[in-house]
Amino acid sequence: MEPIITVKEKCRKCYCCVRSCPVKAIKVAKSYTEIIVDRCIGCGNCLSNCPQQAKMVADKVGVTEKLLSSGEEVIAVLGSSFPAFFHNVTPGQLVAGLRKIGFAEVHEGSYGAELIADDYARITSEKGHPRISSHCPAIVDLIERHYPKLVGNLVPVVSPMVAMGRYLKGTLGQHVRVVYISSCVANKLETQTQETRGAVDIVLTYRELEGIFRSRQIALPALADEPLDGIRPGAGRLFPIADGTFRAFGIPFDPLDTEIVAACGEVNVMGIINDLAAGRISPRIADLRFCYDGCIGGPGRNRALTEFYRRNRVIAHFKQEVPCRTVPNSLLEAGRVSFGRSFASKYAKLEAPKANDVRKILNATNKFTVKDELNCRACGYRTCREYAVAVFQGLAEIEMCLPYNLQQLEEDRGRLIQKYELARRELEREYGDEFIVGNDRKTLDVLGLIKQVGPTPTTVLIRGESGTGKELTARAIHRYSKRNDKPLVTVNCTTITDSLLESELFGHKRGAFTGAVADKKGLFEAADGGTIFLDEIGDITPKLQAELLRVLDMGEVRPVGGTAAKKVDVRLIAATNKNLEQGVREGWFREDLYYRLNVFTITMPPLRSRVESIPILVHHFMDKASTKLNKRMVGIEDRAVKALTKYPWPGNIREMQNVIERAAVLTHDGVIRVENFPLALSEGLEEGFATGLDIHAASFRSEREQHMGKLEKKLIQRYLTEANGNISRAAKLANIPRRTFYRLLDKYRLRERDVR
Repeated sequence: MEPIITVKEKCRKCYCCVRSCPVKAIKVAKSYTEIIVDRCIGCGNCLSNCPQQAKMVADKVGVTEKLLSSGEEVIAVLGSSFPAFFHNVTPGQLVAGLRKIGFAEVHEGSYGAELIADDYARITSEKGHPRISSHCPAIVDLIERHYPKLVGNLVPVVSPMVAMGRYLKGTLGQHVRVVYISSCVANKLETQTQETRGAVDIVLTYRELEGIFRSRQIALPALADEPLDGIRPGAGRLFPIADGTFRAFGIPFDPLDTEIVAACGEVNVMGIINDLAAGRISPRIADLRFCYDGCIGGPGRNRALTEFYRRNRVIAHFKQEVPCRTVPNSLLEAGRVSFGRSFASKYAKLEAPKANDVRKILNATNKFTVKDELNCRACGYRTCREYAVAVFQGLAEIEMCLPYNLQQLEEDRGRLIQKYELARRELEREYGDEFIVGNDRKTLDVLGLIKQVGPTPTTVLIRGESGTGKELTARAIHRYSKRNDKPLVTVNCTTITDSLLESELFGHKRGAFTGAVADKKGLFEAADGGTIFLDEIGDITPKLQAELLRVLDMGEVRPVGGTAAKKVDVRLIAATNKNLEQGVREGWFREDLYYRLNVFTITMPPLRSRVESIPILVHHFMDKASTKLNKRMVGIEDRAVKALTKYPWPGNIREMQNVIERAAVLTHDGVIRVENFPLALSEGLEEGFATGLDIHAASFRSEREQHMGKLEKKLIQRYLTEANGNISRAAKLANIPRRTFYRLLDKYRLRERDVR
């Protein structure tokens, strides 16, 4: 089981854990980092350095609670550093609290240091290869998993924790359950090792014990002192401080003696182990502890206390006469219990990359020369090459390289700026004022009004029939306004149901109605600082009219289901094809809202009153159709233009655009003719000529085309009749290619059924 787990939801892949891990036992996954158990040494650096607190000690509180309620005899062993953590209570009060939650006995773990003292004194006095102390489980895991060459140098003796577990079970019986309470995370790993398994059943951290006290509402300062169990330790109580190992083991120590090396802390320890592995030093014994300040500086330490204060608490406890009651069975000889252990290489060798593999990974992060390798350590590795090796081994990802990411972001930013400029130009081209096309007086008047009202914050009401270009006008107003760098939000009030329109405009709070699973920002809030265009505003309900009036009067919106209003700064442009004055008279439109909207009105003229602009509009829509259909348009015949000018255009400009696009699809030679138009347009033209309308105004060319067309149509019909409807024979009789004959049939809308 992992001693340290990752809360995936909290992890933000900041790589602090990678940077702090001395053995790089961290694997970077897609959305989080995880501990590699086979490489972890339990030093707890990732716990201490995670800014998001995504790394947590595997919780054993539930297992402990279950064990205490099982009826079995459970013994607590307090780690030797407990006075430095529980500094605000006496040892007796802590013992009372432990007994209150169900522990049968409470022993001091510092006695374990005295149990192994004789073995240490004997082994370290022997001459031979250098010995490395094995009382720190993090050091043992470091050597077994990462420096297997030094496994034979470890002192073959268990740690004080395992010594206490074996001693208690050897003297009190194997039926007892031992719970060790410490600040050391590596102790949790140690209990899972084959060589020490069974000595201690559960390892709790001091913080986990505090959690049990809180859950049971036990206030330790209010409890009366109770004595500890077992034999009172002596110098073993000094074991947790940096220079207390030799005092606890009874080994003479001279700081000037180079035969004995003592070091605490990651940097010092890693340096000594590297020196030992390289053969640069050869002391008689190297006493090493991975945590700074010794065991009082472990990952579970009380960070509110200084090292000096914690050290003083341990020394004061050593000098203090703490009452101990000796359990009768614990008087048995300790010699009946073995404190020896063996060590083995647990080195998990990862595949080593070749030089070419490393080069490929470096090249993938734009590192092509040695100068490109910044070795900034942002990824958590000391050098770019070490990071490349980790990527090859599956421990790291390409995206961890900060300089590479910054370079990619800069390139992406450049591409986005280009795309933004292209999109902006396209929008300007499509919605700019030059594309409100027309040279008639009414169109020019509208353009003048747009340029006048655009720079002001005035509310604008655009009126006109459907399809006259009200939205295009609103976009032009926004473009001329001082808010043109802010969003323009467009809402068609007829396309959204009444029940949803209020939520769309003003937002809603979670739970406001069925389906509202989260808070939602409304379109007014989204348009804050910009412009909102409400098309077909005459279709909104009276309730929404009241809410809209509130926005215009107060400048604030209130989400559906919410109580607090939010200030918004939005310019409103509205449009309608309805008679709002009639709505005010009939009561379906609020009078006060009408006057708030009707500040500045622009009325869009219908297309039938802009006949002189139709030729310009035709060529404009032909260009758009040519681009859209990717089809070359040559021109339009005069008869077709004539038909367009005679048509009343009930659908206005929108209808005209659709007619031109349809004709562009139907034409075969890029020339739009009357025959390509819907029947309503062509019939109107035929009727006009039949009644003699405008016949004197027609040009020679148009009249010639008209008569030539009629003659051509009659000839085609005659050839079809002579060929009995067989198109191939008719083409031969006419002495023209069959494909040309087909085009003429399409032009005059003739088929075999037209044979007379």
